[in-house]
Amino acid sequence: MLRVLLAGGGTSGHINPAVAIAEIIKKNRPDAQFCFAGTPKGIESRIVRDLGYRFEEIDVHGFQRSLSFENIKRNLQAVKCLMFASSRSKKIIKSFQPDLVIGTGGYVSGPIVRTAAKMGIKTAIHEQNAYPGVTTRILSKKVDKVMLTVIEAKEYLEDDIDYTVTGLPVRAAFSAIDRAAAKKQLGFAEDEVCILSTGGSLGSQVLNENVAQLIKWEQDSGARVNHIHSYGTYKGYSDYVQKLEQMGVKDIEGGRLYVKDYINMPLCMAAADLVISRCGANSLTELEALGRASILIPSPNVAGNHQYHNGMVLHNAGAGIVIEEKDLTPQKLIDTVKELCVDEGGEEKLRMLSENAKRLYINDTDERIYNALYQLIASVE
Repeated sequence: MLRVLLAGGGTSGHINPAVAIAEIIKKNRPDAQFCFAGTPKGIESRIVRDLGYRFEEIDVHGFQRSLSFENIKRNLQAVKCLMFASSRSKKIIKSFQPDLVIGTGGYVSGPIVRTAAKMGIKTAIHEQNAYPGVTTRILSKKVDKVMLTVIEAKEYLEDDIDYTVTGLPVRAAFSAIDRAAAKKQLGFAEDEVCILSTGGSLGSQVLNENVAQLIKWEQDSGARVNHIHSYGTYKGYSDYVQKLEQMGVKDIEGGRLYVKDYINMPLCMAAADLVISRCGANSLTELEALGRASILIPSPNVAGNHQYHNGMVLHNAGAGIVIEEKDLTPQKLIDTVKELCVDEGGEEKLRMLSENAKRLYINDTDERIYNALYQLIASVE
């Protein structure tokens, strides 16, 4: 029986790949047993337990770089957790007795994977971003196998690491419906452009403010476009629809406009001809999988500015248009959308962006991941 311990979390961008890797292994090895290690209050705790997997808690916190009284308190707590992380990792490993340990990022993967490597257990990590985080850069020198979403990440790692470019797994729901069927389900005309804008599940104030002006322009100019906007579940945005109405925006839940706090992302992305989005690794891989043109606004408030590096992979391939947040204005967003969706020649530009995005997608990711791990699995059986 194969026993696999996976460590990752803090955000869905780290835990979703861990779950996907478990499913890939399970498909090839139905006898495999899995255990996940994560923080007790992180999103991974809920997701993993809901799926019925064994979950072991380990309390790890990141260090805050900016100095404030609150951050000093947080850093002291992080030091305290770090002091016990190694012993807790060893306890989890001895209890589960894994044949293979896989880290998918986030602070929690550091002590688990590092401890497993010291104990002589086969180890691997998967990096989702084009600019690897600190944890990946440290662990890449200690593990047996490094899996990368994009080749650009290798530039920031040591030359002698054993790596494979695997891509990032995409949920099956994103291939369940085509564009025409999705537009019909949403009540949009098949021959009219559909725009999807989102700042992620929680939302983004910057995107919300700029998209509000874009939606107003679309209605005032009479542009024949349909627009889906997800403003996020963060409680601070709960009055977003009311603010749109105060701006004079009409028919917010009908006609050409569909504005919600939370949306069915696979359905809405399937319907879209153009997506306005942040640059999380999962979101960009979904754009590539579906072949969708995009306007990308990287969040500057992430470690290593990794969203910028993610977005530039598509931008440099002619698969998306990156607008840095410092350069973003309502007028710049309007002009970019107008060029792609309204002006003469826009249809051809959308088509080229879409085709280039599709070319970036690695469609055999599952096989690449299992083949990379099989080398380690075979060595312990």
